[in-house]
Amino acid sequence: MNVNEKLRNIAIIAHVDHGKTTLVDAMLRQSHVFRSNEQVAERVMDSGDLERERGITILSKNTSILYNDVKINIVDTPGHADFGGEVERVLNMVDGVLLLVDAFEGPMPQTKYVLRKALEQKLKPIVVINKIDRPDQRVDDVYDEVLELFMELDADDEQLDFPCIYATAREGVAKYQMEDESSSLEPLMETIVKEIPPPSGDADGTLQMMVTTLEADEYVGKVAVGRIIRGSVKANQGVALISGDHESKARVGKVFVYQGLKRVEVPEAGLGEIVALTGLGEVSIGYTVADAENPEALPTINIDEPTLSMTFGVNTSPFAGREGQFVTSRHLRDRLFREVETNVSLRVEETDSADVFKVSGRGELHLSILIETMRREGYELQVGKPEVVYKTINGQRCEPMENLTIEVPQEYMGTVMESLGTRKAELSNMTEVSGYMRMEFVIPARGLIGFRSELLTNTKGNGIMNHVFCGYVPYKGDIPGRTRGSLVAFEQGETTGYGIYTLQDRGTMFISPGQQVYEGMIVGENSRELDIDINPCKKKNVSNMRTSSSDEAIRLVPPRILSLEQALEYINEDELVEVTPENIRLRKTILDRTARGRANKNARK
Repeated sequence: MNVNEKLRNIAIIAHVDHGKTTLVDAMLRQSHVFRSNEQVAERVMDSGDLERERGITILSKNTSILYNDVKINIVDTPGHADFGGEVERVLNMVDGVLLLVDAFEGPMPQTKYVLRKALEQKLKPIVVINKIDRPDQRVDDVYDEVLELFMELDADDEQLDFPCIYATAREGVAKYQMEDESSSLEPLMETIVKEIPPPSGDADGTLQMMVTTLEADEYVGKVAVGRIIRGSVKANQGVALISGDHESKARVGKVFVYQGLKRVEVPEAGLGEIVALTGLGEVSIGYTVADAENPEALPTINIDEPTLSMTFGVNTSPFAGREGQFVTSRHLRDRLFREVETNVSLRVEETDSADVFKVSGRGELHLSILIETMRREGYELQVGKPEVVYKTINGQRCEPMENLTIEVPQEYMGTVMESLGTRKAELSNMTEVSGYMRMEFVIPARGLIGFRSELLTNTKGNGIMNHVFCGYVPYKGDIPGRTRGSLVAFEQGETTGYGIYTLQDRGTMFISPGQQVYEGMIVGENSRELDIDINPCKKKNVSNMRTSSSDEAIRLVPPRILSLEQALEYINEDELVEVTPENIRLRKTILDRTARGRANKNARK
């Protein structure tokens, strides 16, 4: 058994917004990865535009720092349950985890989700209580809550004896005790080197490496990232790729390791190192890269099943092809199947129509991030209403359930519980955390569709919700959908202020004057139950007595602008969201008014 003392592999796990990406920034700065005159962006690990805008980590990333000649490989993991597929794979690459907890909020549901996975894999935990400079910090209570969480997750005695570090990641300060004086992250680095076990295994044996992440590089094709479990890997070495019954031969192109944020080419990498290999051709996540002569497979990775699906189709509206660069079904098909190669929790299936694909993922956020990424790349598409993925278990129709945690000020507790009651949610726990009520529910996944925007409206923006998948149960019965109909335009043209003004008593408008609309496009929400066909392009008649500019002081109510997630939550079964690089429009599946009326009549029969 060889031990690589000069190496430590850790993953940082934490709930959304507890500061893990900020902590990695501080560690990189203090290990002098950047030159003193180098301009460094904040949250340097969140490289995607969407990650920066939303302040969330979507893809796990690798980096490394040097501390007293010991190389520490750090993997930054996503905190959102929708990206749980990322987390499970990442934990296969490390020997320990840094559990980061906010000094006020304490451990949160997603912390629990990732920590359970880490403890099951017998990884060594280090707890970091972050943001200790908050005026409302409750460090002692939070420590007790973390201890309770470990006990709840059946941690063994060794895991319960976790070291705890107190930190302010933004200032780059860590301490062993709250009263200690410190001006750097040295106590944290020391603890990592001392507590996290170095990688061990057979350094002289034949190669074994699990591919846990794929990166796409336009010059060298797929880059397979993983950890060397046994042996070593050299550039130009012949290897075998194994997955289930599949086995093929390949040749490694170049071998890269991580230094700071850069990938650095090396001739050879040994036991325990996290490497990126090029030239492996048709490799996929979960493959074992093994010795060409004596290939031995590693155990495969289990990944959470998708719970939500929706249809992605070619844009068929009258405005199709005006704003996008990629508009054909071939473009759409290639892009979706390319995404599946690197996005393991995603499934793409062909349907009866060549222009429509069924895409299944871990949740609304997971799918909306994909749609948003595609529209920014220049794709035009139309997507259907999100639907949950049902399963038949022992002859019964079962649906996915989620553990939902909600934090709201006490005065909004009643309205939130009322709206969750109609969505078949069951309250499982309730605690008070300094003026806020933290409520835990078990709710069908379909009951969450559209709930986020309702929660924000009901709590005036003060509600916080998080959910994680908890299993399948028999179907819970019908959940009422949207109670209001749509306002649908019945002709193509440009909207006018006068046209909108005459209609705004009918409901809430989604459009403003001077906008192009087409027949069958949804331009607002009716205040009643049924859909109404309207004409927002109506012009004022001009006569001898009246000019088109008189009565000018019309007052328009500002329109409700829907974001992509809100649009997906809003639509009904007979509606679609048209997504282009410049616009998000809602439309009826059947645009023609007469044909739509006929279809509705047949459906009622």
